Amino acid sequence: MTNTAPSTTDSTRAGRGADDDFTVELKAWLDRNWDPDLTVGEWWERLGTSGWGVPTWPTEWFGRGLSRSEGVRVGQTIVEYGALGAPGGLGLLLAGPTIIVHGTDEQKQRWLRDIVTGKQGWCQLFSEPGAGSDLAGLQSRAVQDGDEWVVNGQKVWTSGGQVADLGMLIARTDPDQPKHAGITYFVLDMHQPGVDVRPLKEMTGRALFNEVFLSDARVPDEAVLGGLGNGWKVANTTLMFERSGLGAGGGSGAVSAATPGTVMGDLDRRAGDFVGRGGRRSAGPETLFGTGARGLIKLAETAGRAGDPVLRQKLMQLHSLGEVARFNNLRLKAAMAAGRDIPGLPNIAKLSMSEIVRQSRDIGLEIVGAYGMLHAYSQDGRAELDRATGMPGLVTVTESALFAQGPPIYGGTDQIQRNIIGERVLGLPKEPGFDKSTPFKDLPKNG
Repeated sequence: MTNTAPSTTDSTRAGRGADDDFTVELKAWLDRNWDPDLTVGEWWERLGTSGWGVPTWPTEWFGRGLSRSEGVRVGQTIVEYGALGAPGGLGLLLAGPTIIVHGTDEQKQRWLRDIVTGKQGWCQLFSEPGAGSDLAGLQSRAVQDGDEWVVNGQKVWTSGGQVADLGMLIARTDPDQPKHAGITYFVLDMHQPGVDVRPLKEMTGRALFNEVFLSDARVPDEAVLGGLGNGWKVANTTLMFERSGLGAGGGSGAVSAATPGTVMGDLDRRAGDFVGRGGRRSAGPETLFGTGARGLIKLAETAGRAGDPVLRQKLMQLHSLGEVARFNNLRLKAAMAAGRDIPGLPNIAKLSMSEIVRQSRDIGLEIVGAYGMLHAYSQDGRAELDRATGMPGLVTVTESALFAQGPPIYGGTDQIQRNIIGERVLGLPKEPGFDKSTPFKDLPKNG
């Protein structure tokens, strides 16, 4: 394949953490390459193939081999420069890293370039109405028909399904195997007949999630990722990346100003229109979660509450949680540089994020007081609410409060994270059961 991503330089390798060697190089590259009059597709082609779009990926696959914390700094540098950031979405956050781990060279060549350049958007087809926390209890079936697989079933809580070109699908291919063993991981074309995506409206007024009905949808055999029957192993890789990306200190890999893929039509629009005041955030709600204590401190100052000693203590506690998350990332970086790992850290990061979400919700509502009972469900309504209350940050607080119930559930509930830490990290005994050895078809099914 032709890959224009440069090899990591010695100065980048040795100077990670030394006076921003890689950010200096990045700024020089932006000086030469950023042009707001390019289309989004043209700009993402430059950014993605340069290695700066996903700098944490391997150098041979459009990356620069940087650590996660360094990757976050790259993204911040691009935004601060005034350029459009990387495509974002679940392609960069989940699909690409999973393909790098489990894909064949042919599969990497087929899908990775279109992910880093934003040409295709992705979604995750994992959870089902009766298989959420017990994901291995999924009942969607894939039956082989020649060199294709025919898929039937229902998925739910599918983020971005309405704008996705491809889906990460796990389906049961052998009901005679125990439930964890008879699952296969597929890459599904979302535009084919037999794929029905129905948005689910949330109490925030948005519809970030979907239910997806699969009726005789087809997947070619070459779109099996990780091998037949190995879907649970591959899915756990995806979930690991999900927990790391969603966890405290993980950045905001699922969010981008322009939407990748063919559905929204952003690829043909002017890149500069998505930067600064001309941009729009299309991948998620406006929340305080990504700002940590900073956004709430600013809100407290605006509301004249910054001198409240009890509130200041709560803000400091929130700031401390964010710092602990940052230090955990640095610990992981040091461990990996020494050829080691820190088992359970992605799960700990996910639990930390849940606590940060809850504290951000409670502190934000405490700052705005009775105004927190007001919320707007449309862009016009938000503007009117800002004018009526004189609090431009109010809609962010109320949307964060309404959305706060979601993060401790999606990506694996807090209870699931604690189970994983207990069983896989601490070695505590698992709950007794016979599902590991009984064929799935003989197990009692979830609701």
